[in-house]
Amino acid sequence: MERLANRIRTISPSLTLAISAKAKAMKAAGEDVVNFGVGEPDFNTPEHIIQAAENALERGYTKYTPAAGLPELRRAICEKFERDNGLEYEPKQVIVSNGAKHSIFNVCFALLNEGDEVIIPAPYWLTYPEVVKVCGGVPVFVKASKRTGFKITPEQLRAAITPKTKLFIFNSPNNPTGAVYTEEEVRALGQVCEEAGIFVLADEIYEKLIYTGQKPFSMAACSQKLKDDLVITVNGVSKTYAMTGWRIGYLAAPKDIAKAIDSFQSHATSNPNSIAQYATLRALSSPEASVEEMVARFSRRRLAMIERISTMQGVYCVIPDGAFYAMLVVSGTYGKSFGSKHISDSVSFADALLDAARVAVVPGAAFGADDCVRISYSLSMRDLLEGLDRIDAFVMSLR
Repeated sequence: MERLANRIRTISPSLTLAISAKAKAMKAAGEDVVNFGVGEPDFNTPEHIIQAAENALERGYTKYTPAAGLPELRRAICEKFERDNGLEYEPKQVIVSNGAKHSIFNVCFALLNEGDEVIIPAPYWLTYPEVVKVCGGVPVFVKASKRTGFKITPEQLRAAITPKTKLFIFNSPNNPTGAVYTEEEVRALGQVCEEAGIFVLADEIYEKLIYTGQKPFSMAACSQKLKDDLVITVNGVSKTYAMTGWRIGYLAAPKDIAKAIDSFQSHATSNPNSIAQYATLRALSSPEASVEEMVARFSRRRLAMIERISTMQGVYCVIPDGAFYAMLVVSGTYGKSFGSKHISDSVSFADALLDAARVAVVPGAAFGADDCVRISYSLSMRDLLEGLDRIDAFVMSLR
């Protein structure tokens, strides 16, 4: 008898956590490490949101809530969708979960049968294929080209669809590339999905983090058919409001799918944290001055990063338009060495960089892009520039 279930053995180890653990151990030992692997804002949660949580505690709002979330929070999320995305939902179509990652799992668990294919553009957030596999699905990767700014085309999507295709996972602004699809590009992909009758999981967790003046456009806004029958939109407060540790995500779905997820969540986890829900209610119903300030600071860091990388030899990046990541193309260093360390792929590059320069990056292999490493600019300007200087010096020292 096998000790572990087959589904749990399909999960691949996280390269992100491995590098992060090594970097943290070095920092704990007193070493000066610049960590580009962080996937969260370096800002504190805004004070008015913290105050809302304190008020909820003082009022004793520490009991169970409905499994799908506080009714008033679900209404506020509906108002958010209408205000920001032009989408009308009923509260019963909204499910609040323990982070957007939990929402993504709920969608895959509710939709996928054994052997169903799920189309995932690559580079991809490393959790997507793992969740698909655990839920019995088969990831099908469609490689986005650097020439298109790491965005797939409708023709690529159409060519990947087979009779077994059940779901398309769409993430814009994108982790790890920072790519942002235009409204025209979203509509073109949405048309392919509607014609094929496949579901879309639209992950919009970074929607407010766009630096080009472009407004986010939701896949569900492409047509009534997509919104009512095929698109499940996932979002949350982790990135926009610097609330990563509060663990609140949410989704809006066609009625039958939302009902199924509500039922499943009631058995799997019950309700998300009650205090975090009250904090989220305040976040979604307050003016967004703190969000605008955070975006402005990310924008300045992004420009400084792009300018500094443009002066480097041997590496380059595809300019990101959103989120707070960039893919640094480092394949030009493959075949070189630093001392006894030979650079042959993104993992060996990241390992040598951490040992030699005390800089942590995430190997692109984790995202289906082994010619790159991911760097995050969610760290101070001083650390950002210091880290880039170290990368430059490291690359120039390779022989």
